[in-house]
Amino acid sequence: NTTVNNIIVSHSNGKKTATELVLTVDGEKESISLSPDDLVFVTNGSITESTTYGDNTHPAPQEHKAGASWDLWEKLADQDTEFGRPSKFYKNIPKANWVISATCTFTDDRVIPYIKKVTGKDPHSGSIVTSGPVSIKDSNWLLGISISRQPHFQQQKSNELIVWLYGLFSDQPGNYVHKKITDCSGEEICKEFLYHIGVPEEQIDSIAKSANSVPVNMPYITSYFMPRTEGDRPLVVPTGSQNLAFIGNFAETSRDTVFTTEYSVRTAMEAVYQLLDVDRGIPEVFASSFDLRTILDSVYYLNDQKSLQELPLNKIEKVGLDAFLKKIQGTYLEEILKEEKLI
Repeated sequence: NTTVNNIIVSHSNGKKTATELVLTVDGEKESISLSPDDLVFVTNGSITESTTYGDNTHPAPQEHKAGASWDLWEKLADQDTEFGRPSKFYKNIPKANWVISATCTFTDDRVIPYIKKVTGKDPHSGSIVTSGPVSIKDSNWLLGISISRQPHFQQQKSNELIVWLYGLFSDQPGNYVHKKITDCSGEEICKEFLYHIGVPEEQIDSIAKSANSVPVNMPYITSYFMPRTEGDRPLVVPTGSQNLAFIGNFAETSRDTVFTTEYSVRTAMEAVYQLLDVDRGIPEVFASSFDLRTILDSVYYLNDQKSLQELPLNKIEKVGLDAFLKKIQGTYLEEILKEEKLI
């Protein structure tokens, strides 16, 4: 029952020092004085702030306040331009956004064959089913599905199957349920999913009604991906900071990609090592975009696990490919292409 409303930062001789925490504890205002030896780590911003929940028969409420994490960052940014520009991330989010997700818990096994047909996996086999998100490209919502290894939760019953859904376009009506995903109850989102995986329309309503589907509105889930420029996110340890650091995906660190646990871990390591003067390296980010093997492996999977010869090429492209393959015979490049199953 504690909210950090503000962190007072003093500025003197180019040094920045957090001197006070302004809090609300059980509804009462409090403050904590800080010394230069007290370390303050701020997770600025949040993609799960102001989350709301619906149920089978009600959509998740869309009205919300900005929330404490964004308010705190705004108050810090008011004190120093080096503390970033939070409004870039949580204000003016486009309407065609990712804001709604849902969990559907099925006990009706009629859905199993259709999931198996789409994923190639038996969801009750005990293995990972979708190996990550799968996008339904024909969906107006650009509906995505993700089915992890079942049971997903320790309390989950053996006859329960949990499917996670999300829509990337919140401004379009669905193909089966002709409403925007933001206006849909859990049951309606479930119906849209069942329609897209090929469940016969005469069975959709009864299966969706028997499932427990919980829609979730996360108004800032798109915030990581908003356009930004240098200075919009604060450095992990701002210039001159004596005891204040920012951690998480809204802190600026080099080369890493947001929306990962690794990003949060690296910024936390960076913050601790700098403020405590720890002489230790932070694990490097794997430069996959410059690794030929990774690029070729991606080409293989992006083309539905086909070799170069199996691609739908025109006559000129086939001639060019044949000449290329002849040219690389006996070389290391041919060896790599074989390893990555492209030839």
